[in-house]
Amino acid sequence: MSEQTVFERFSASAEKWSDKPFLNVLPETAEIYAIAPGEISYREMMDRVLARRQALQAAGVGHATRVGLLLHNRPEFIEIWFAVNALGGSVVPINPDLRRSELEYLIEHSEMAAAFVTPDRIDDIAEAARSVGSPLQPVSPDQTPPPIDQQPAKDAENPARREAALLYTSGTTGKPKGCMLSNSYFLHSGDWYRDVGGLISLRYGTERMLTPLPLFHMNAMAVSVIGMLTMGGCLTVLDRFHPSTWWDSVRRSKATCLHYLGVMPAILMKAPPSPADRDHNVRFGFGAGIPSELHAAFEQRYGFPLTEAWAMTETGSGGVICAHREPRKIGTHCFGRPTSEVEIRIVDENDCDVVGDAPGELLVRRAGDDPRYGFFREYLKNPEATAEAWAGGWFHTGDIVSRDEDGDLHFVDRKKNVIRRSGENIAAVEVETILAKHPAIREVAVAATPDAIRGDEVAALIVAEPGKADRQTAEAIASWALAEMAYYKVPGWIGFVDSLPRTPTEKILRAALKDLVANEMAAGSMHDTRGFKKRNG
Repeated sequence: MSEQTVFERFSASAEKWSDKPFLNVLPETAEIYAIAPGEISYREMMDRVLARRQALQAAGVGHATRVGLLLHNRPEFIEIWFAVNALGGSVVPINPDLRRSELEYLIEHSEMAAAFVTPDRIDDIAEAARSVGSPLQPVSPDQTPPPIDQQPAKDAENPARREAALLYTSGTTGKPKGCMLSNSYFLHSGDWYRDVGGLISLRYGTERMLTPLPLFHMNAMAVSVIGMLTMGGCLTVLDRFHPSTWWDSVRRSKATCLHYLGVMPAILMKAPPSPADRDHNVRFGFGAGIPSELHAAFEQRYGFPLTEAWAMTETGSGGVICAHREPRKIGTHCFGRPTSEVEIRIVDENDCDVVGDAPGELLVRRAGDDPRYGFFREYLKNPEATAEAWAGGWFHTGDIVSRDEDGDLHFVDRKKNVIRRSGENIAAVEVETILAKHPAIREVAVAATPDAIRGDEVAALIVAEPGKADRQTAEAIASWALAEMAYYKVPGWIGFVDSLPRTPTEKILRAALKDLVANEMAAGSMHDTRGFKKRNG
């Protein structure tokens, strides 16, 4: 019988490759997390998972129980995820950068019944739970949650369809959306990586992958983790990207492949050339967003291809498109063409197919009888948004692309009002809602402004209370915002204006707002608050 759950996939791999390393904790990561360095074999991880399963079952975790995980990139994240999955439950990964308002929403909306949290954040999660009337009692990863005050749902669902994780995506209209991701979502991701071939071919039992990307995102959780366990490979997960020690980590991990975001190559290329630039075992990098002008230069310098791909949390690997075969058309924002398993359309604002290489919104679906196979199940408690996303039987991505005469796709821009900073999607409306709480702010609107390193930076235009439109107020707002939202969402530029551009129905006129931000930046009237944007903790 083929595997239907994440735990079953891991169990089969643990039996086949029991003595091989599954996870590798580098000394630098171990020091940051205060955990033991070294490799963890498939057998050892299975023993840990089974012990966790027993303890969680005794605490009442069962079918449809949601368990929050605020554990950064610690091995315990994967360990607890597999144990919860074995009991039919689901995990809710929590971005450690989230703060008060965001945590309250996440806890209330997800209805998580338990949460494993790093000791320094237990009080924050407990306070957020109390403020929304949740009985949630968070515990540290070395503890067992108290008995759960929630009756597990009856397990009458196809295991493959069962929710395995609830990942929150910024969306574009305010509050984050909870993407319900099934077991089949994750298993297909591993199958896709196993079968895709080309420049990113994986080899059974020998691959060693390195990623600095967060486990609370789809890339590391679904592609890296499931890809490696499907192939019997070893995964090294860093706490995050450290430019100064990156190549040391690559060499110590013995990585044969790695995952990246576009901001990483841009930073690495700023370092002076070194004779050790090609002293590594990396065969390929897999990621997205490298600046077009650096792509060829990076590959020439470091000696391996950076394979650009396109996907979203909602599409998973069911709708992934990847430039994994030559010619990759380096330097043109090309991310390849869909395989025969993925169907696409490129449409104008009226959902009509564009002609030739005209840019338009990318629509995707799975070929065959199930157009949603490998995609997210639905948005939690938001059937209207789910139906809108799948209007006409196609998933509307919100990304503007063009198709050349060879059928290759090139990324152009984002249709909706999302700010993408260093790989993080930031919904302007969510930031505006939180900033509006500040007593010095009468009105506020947020837009993207270009940033040479991070792609976009958050820019806020504010109609302030009388006497508050000054540098001191801008700094006070930025400092206050760090306690209310993730640091990367905090405005890096703040400007004060007399009024905001609005439609006749009093909605923010987004196109005019973008022009106004550009004009204010050009005039030098924006206050630079990027120095305040430091990670908390």
